[in-house]
Amino acid sequence: MPTVSQNKPYRVGRSRTGLGLFATKPIKKGAKIVRYFGPLLDSKKKDEDAIENKYLFELNNRWTIDGSVRENVARYINHACRPNAESDVKPRKRKVFIRAIKDIEPGDEINYDYGTDYFKAYLKPIGCKCDACEKKRKKQRAEARAERLRLKEKAERKALRKAEKLAEKRATQRAKAKAKKTAAAAKANGKANGKLNGTYLNGHSLTNVLGRKPAAPKRAPAPVLHA
Repeated sequence: MPTVSQNKPYRVGRSRTGLGLFATKPIKKGAKIVRYFGPLLDSKKKDEDAIENKYLFELNNRWTIDGSVRENVARYINHACRPNAESDVKPRKRKVFIRAIKDIEPGDEINYDYGTDYFKAYLKPIGCKCDACEKKRKKQRAEARAERLRLKEKAERKALRKAEKLAEKRATQRAKAKAKKTAAAAKANGKANGKLNGTYLNGHSLTNVLGRKPAAPKRAPAPVLHA
């Protein structure tokens, strides 16, 4: 970790992505924080144009700053999609300064937007880990959890309604079966007891069965005796 003068309003420290630059004093909006520097690479020279690393800062079509040198403390400033600083590029002077675009409090990490090309080449494949993106992912995870919970509760309610309908259907079927069984038993009992209007039981008339005495048989007339 590089040594930083105590008079500087920043320090190198641990961040979410490794090392980062943090404010040690209040930094006002618009103030220059640190210069981004390193050897100048000339794109017209093949050996210099062939150099590749994550700390190249392009000034224009020809000149690029190789900020990979350890003395370049500004290289520890991480990318942010919603930064508190920006790069102030001066192509003619071949210099780059990092300037605050909002008030930065002690302890805040200093960050700036690396640009679309860098983002697509290095950050998008692994996922940006800046605070804004982390909050966005956290919100998306929370929304996904809420959606899963909503779908689960919906499925449970649907299953409950289905179970209630099935139970109601079975209860109706049992009630119908019971009523049918009762009606069949009543019908069978009615046949066993016979009908009250003219039905005979075991060869006997219903009146005999009910205890009525049969009519007396007619007697033959007495014979007439002649003298």
